[in-house]
Amino acid sequence: MAGERTVVKGIVLRGVDTKESDKILTVLTPHGKLPVIAKGARGRKSRVTACTQLLAYSELTLSESRGWQYLSEGSTIELFAGVREDIELLSLASYFAELAEAAAVEEAESGGLLSLLLNALYALGTLKKPPALVKAAFELKLMSQAGFEPLADACAYCGAAEPEEPLLDVREGVLRCKRCGRGESGMPLSPGALAALRRVLYGDVKRLYSFTLAPGDLKRLGDAAEAYVHATLERGFQTLDFYKSLMRPADPRQDKGR
Repeated sequence: MAGERTVVKGIVLRGVDTKESDKILTVLTPHGKLPVIAKGARGRKSRVTACTQLLAYSELTLSESRGWQYLSEGSTIELFAGVREDIELLSLASYFAELAEAAAVEEAESGGLLSLLLNALYALGTLKKPPALVKAAFELKLMSQAGFEPLADACAYCGAAEPEEPLLDVREGVLRCKRCGRGESGMPLSPGALAALRRVLYGDVKRLYSFTLAPGDLKRLGDAAEAYVHATLERGFQTLDFYKSLMRPADPRQDKGR
């Protein structure tokens, strides 16, 4: 027997087609990620098709049966048209969704993570922020909110507030001078990249994307952020590989900022 209906707001992180015209969704809500069965979602007469699209943010009415949540009704809130209309932005947003799914936990407070993802999509599709900047900031802030914030206030070994030739040690999750510590897991940071790293980690989340970086500094920040994600979660992402395959050749003039 179906249980009491509940209404939640959430964004679709993944959808898997199943038998007939059904889909199994992974939805990120303020209360954690949630598996949802959307019966008939792929049918021509379905009234919930729009709500079951990847990255659709909607108000969903759910009913429980035999331990599963079933989608009864849905009303879309935001489909992020500005992202969907650009294949590169859509592929990057798909990576954000896969990354959020990897970091989120079922039945755990996820309001901050949901807001972070929604704001990242808004920054890409509406504000037209540089994708490389949004990507780096999102990766670092997501790791922070998931409980893996790197220590970046000073060198973890000598305590220098402004480390000499700073590196982000992606395995240890600390900032260090080049001469401090051991191993090959240090990603070099320029002064500009280090300042941006600290801004992302310790600054106002509402202004997460309201800064600019020289191309060379942004490249350092982006490389460090991506390496930190991979080292911390110990996995790769197919969506990221696809996004990289779509990237246009870099403008040679950008090298001047390195």
